[in-house]
Amino acid sequence: MATVIFRIKGIKESPGIKVRFKQGNLFDYELSTGFKVNRKHWSNKQQRVKNLIEAPYKDNLNKKLNELNLFLMNAYYDSCASGIKITQLWLREKVSECLNKPTSKEEESNIYFIPFIDKYIIESKKIKNKKTGKPLAEGTLNKYDTTILKLRNFETKFGLKLKIVDINLNFHSKFKQYLSEDLLLNPNTIGGYFSTIKLFCNNAEIKGIEVSKEIKSKNFYSPQNTTNDIYLNTNEIDLIFNHTFDSERLENARDWLIIGLWTGLRVSDLLNLNIDNIIGGYIHKLTSKTETSVIIPIHPQVKYILEKDNNNFPRIISEQKFNKYIKEVCEKVGLTQLVQGSKIVEIKEDKIVIKKDDEKIFRKKDGLYPKYELVSTHVCRRSFATNLYGNIDTMTIMKITGHATEKQFLEYIKTTPKEYAEKLKKLWDK
Repeated sequence: MATVIFRIKGIKESPGIKVRFKQGNLFDYELSTGFKVNRKHWSNKQQRVKNLIEAPYKDNLNKKLNELNLFLMNAYYDSCASGIKITQLWLREKVSECLNKPTSKEEESNIYFIPFIDKYIIESKKIKNKKTGKPLAEGTLNKYDTTILKLRNFETKFGLKLKIVDINLNFHSKFKQYLSEDLLLNPNTIGGYFSTIKLFCNNAEIKGIEVSKEIKSKNFYSPQNTTNDIYLNTNEIDLIFNHTFDSERLENARDWLIIGLWTGLRVSDLLNLNIDNIIGGYIHKLTSKTETSVIIPIHPQVKYILEKDNNNFPRIISEQKFNKYIKEVCEKVGLTQLVQGSKIVEIKEDKIVIKKDDEKIFRKKDGLYPKYELVSTHVCRRSFATNLYGNIDTMTIMKITGHATEKQFLEYIKTTPKEYAEKLKKLWDK
């Protein structure tokens, strides 16, 4: 009599489940089911997932294995009655029929979500921007890779193999809960993943692949929250500019910080400035992220710094060192007051899944911190936009910062309600 056996092979932490179909010496064939399981959750004796609390996917996966077992046995008896020979191809076709598995990579990428994304990423690397002629930005590709990694881990935890059509409101709820409760990610980070997922689904729909109508629902949203990012006001900038440091590295970092605060450039563009960028008394820069040409007048404080060294920019340092040193700069000048904000801290909770025992996990956490601890490379751009906002028209600032839309620009404005109230009070006092 023919028997169906499920087993795992190899040494991986989450190996694939194979189905073995055999009858004495007549035939013995084996095939991957496409399902994966945590090795610690698998019972070799029962050939199923153990009844463990830490294996929430057990019922779903065990049900599919039971269905496949019954389907193969019924198909076997039907084939025997019809004189159909049992072969490896027969097993492949029957497993595919039961599980709706594709029989080729092309079919697989038209049915399953992760194979579709894999194919989409490969195609994206070949596409060049119509405007610039350059390939997709490395940061965008990294965002795609990070999203697919989270989806793979999600599938592993719940014993799933997501189809494109499965990306619906039920998936939205479960994936959001997984990212929030298991990985402890903040709403803005989670929102980024959902925005990328919607991009993938929209591309699938354009290609004529069936997607869930629920992807268009307002309930399939990208979570976000208001961030408590800080900025440096003009008084604090003056304090930094006028301070005398007893360390060359801090003086050098301070000079770059002042240039960043009065140009609004992203750090990747800021630290690449050189004398060739100064043309006719202005700083000219083709931004690396958006390929936008910006022209920035030289602020008096920036002019002073440049003239210290024959119109040369400060000594070049890495982004990592710049990010570290400007915290020290702000501490030295006395920006130690407690303010509400977010900073990256180590998460001590042990509930994060897919984690090695000695791995450290860091997440952004809101709280009251000394202001200097919240200063990062992005403070330059936020401060530039915030200090100019309301003093000159928004479009002029956007032309310098390179923002494409006013909505994007306004996300950089960090003036607090109290500061707005003080501005109005000064106006009324006049």
